[in-house]
Amino acid sequence: MSLPATRLALLALPAFLLHAADPPPKSWVDPETGHRIVRLTEEPGSASLYFNQNGYSADGRKLLYTAPDGIHSLDLSTHTAKLVVRGPVQIIVTGRKTPNVYYRKGNDIWSTNIETLESRNIAALPPRGSIATVNADETLLAGTYIEGNGQDFANRNPPPGQSSPNAAPPAQTSPLEQALNKGQMMEQRLAAHLPMALFTISTKTGELKVIHRATDWLNHLEFSPTDPNLLMFCHEGPWHKVDRIWTMHPDGSGIQLVHKRTMAGEIFGHEFWAHDGKTIWYDLQTPRGEDFWLAGANVVTGERTQYHLQRDEWSIHFNVTLDGKLFCGDGGDSGQVARAKDGRWIYLFRPQAIQFDGELNDKTFVQPGVLRAEKLVNLAKHNYRLEPNVSFTPDQKWVVFRSNMFGDTYAFAVEVEKSK
Repeated sequence: MSLPATRLALLALPAFLLHAADPPPKSWVDPETGHRIVRLTEEPGSASLYFNQNGYSADGRKLLYTAPDGIHSLDLSTHTAKLVVRGPVQIIVTGRKTPNVYYRKGNDIWSTNIETLESRNIAALPPRGSIATVNADETLLAGTYIEGNGQDFANRNPPPGQSSPNAAPPAQTSPLEQALNKGQMMEQRLAAHLPMALFTISTKTGELKVIHRATDWLNHLEFSPTDPNLLMFCHEGPWHKVDRIWTMHPDGSGIQLVHKRTMAGEIFGHEFWAHDGKTIWYDLQTPRGEDFWLAGANVVTGERTQYHLQRDEWSIHFNVTLDGKLFCGDGGDSGQVARAKDGRWIYLFRPQAIQFDGELNDKTFVQPGVLRAEKLVNLAKHNYRLEPNVSFTPDQKWVVFRSNMFGDTYAFAVEVEKSK
């Protein structure tokens, strides 16, 4: 991602000296990290997407973001933006094969070509239904709905960023009250055992097919970025009570558990695919709130990896570069599960494997390592009721995130290399 000259001018004052009422800066260098940050969006209330929603065009040139007036695309070279879909709409994901963005408008699912702005109504949703993902060749959408009229404590599928024990509910409440409120909702929703259907919709014909039924809470669906016939889904609920991560084929066959709990109080979640479609990465804690890992399960070979993290480096969400060599994280405040004393940062992580030779290197064992952290952005002024939701740009040179550190929410990017 290159930057126009007007965006390269650095502020005379660092961000923490600015008043909340002042317009957010276009660009500055974080005085504590030495990394350059740019504001990507112009609209107050604009935001980049949830961490596991693909928000980049198939050619890697555009970033899709949301604003109060709808869905916008941003050219990552020129930083020029245009309105692609006028709201109110709910974005689902950007296609990996075509220039299409998929979204919900009313009770219908639509797609729009971000270049030509040609739009198409794909299908109507079933009652109480939602769509979460599109497959790699953009032939199928997948979603869930609740059958019957049972009370849904979680408001159908919780919106992105509000479906985990790490997320704080909106309130003027203390971190403890927020955790209790969220935990109570999760417990009630899990115990309700509402019948759910997991379904696909053909993007060509609009045909809906139910492929799986359960009384488990089904959530967090995400197709593989490379294999159009592999879908990840989750058994949602309090993370210490569910074996969360599963995969299946979109005809309903081949259901596989990705990670089995082996410790009392063990939790794992906020799972996401590596870009090559071979590994599912996820936050793992053994047990909850005490020991922190970024874990990976290779769905092709069965090999497992665990990279260790320090408490303050734990992040609500992690993400990975296109080549799989770097990770990033969005940190967390003291009210999150890690209870970090100094965790309000955007982080860059360099994975370092711990190698063992000979008989000690049994491939059936978990392969250990550590994540070496570098701080990119000081988020001391960020309110973590809004999760930053980090992602790498396709050129791997920037980490995109959303933040309210200046009051209103905007999308920002921080350069991976330090400013010279």
